[in-house]
Amino acid sequence: MKFFLDNIWLIGIAILSGGALLWPNLQRRGARVTTLQATQLINQGKAIVVDVREPAEFSAGHLRDAKNIPLSELSNRIGELDKFKSKAAIVVCQSGNRSAKAAGQLKKAGFNEAFSLDGGIAAWQAQGLPLTK
Repeated sequence: MKFFLDNIWLIGIAILSGGALLWPNLQRRGARVTTLQATQLINQGKAIVVDVREPAEFSAGHLRDAKNIPLSELSNRIGELDKFKSKAAIVVCQSGNRSAKAAGQLKKAGFNEAFSLDGGIAAWQAQGLPLTK
């Protein structure tokens, strides 16, 4: 006990730095799926893929049957996805940051399952999975 009292400042700094390291992981919003989970959902026909990248990025390569609605236009065009609310929505961007925001918007719009692809298109390509142009 004497050790803890004598070193309270060091212990406090250690706890604070540990919290700072964990903060980015705690900040991630929404549910995420791995490339394997996304592939399984897509192949089973249980998911729709929404690509929130800009049209130029989308035309360079995207997942098969993906719907391109840039994040900046998603709130105005969310009605285009209403008929797919019974399916899981897998939201894709280049790295996973924009798609997390978009998945949150889809959840608020009434999608029961809205997932962000963990790592985005970059992770998809790193796994050697196919893209269409």
